Amino acid sequence: QVQLVESGGGLVQPGGSLRLSCAASGSIFSINAMGWYRQAPGKQRELVAGISSGGVTKYADSVKGRFTISSVNAKNTWYLQMNDLKPEDTAVYYCTASTYYSDMLRSPPYWGQGTQVTVSS
Repeated sequence: QVQLVESGGGLVQPGGSLRLSCAASGSIFSINAMGWYRQAPGKQRELVAGISSGGVTKYADSVKGRFTISSVNAKNTWYLQMNDLKPEDTAVYYCTASTYYSDMLRSPPYWGQGTQVTVSS
């Protein structure tokens, strides 16, 4: 099993920045892909960004050029740097992990508890 813990959410004004962190523990040897999903009120969860252990990344069109996913220590910790935040970025953000990159893009098996990001003036 893999346990994921997010941190770094909060309230920020439009145009501001936040960095989310995810720390993994447990069977981290099984992780080969890491990512972030989000769910806004009344909407379905959506993939925000994913990264493979080889550095392949994928972003939602709505965040390209503004958000950056990165990882350190191979599979222990990863981040989501969010710049130029917009009110429509308001959501609960979840860090995710999977063994296969394809699973990360569709239905990752491991999820954190979520952290709230609110973009408002």
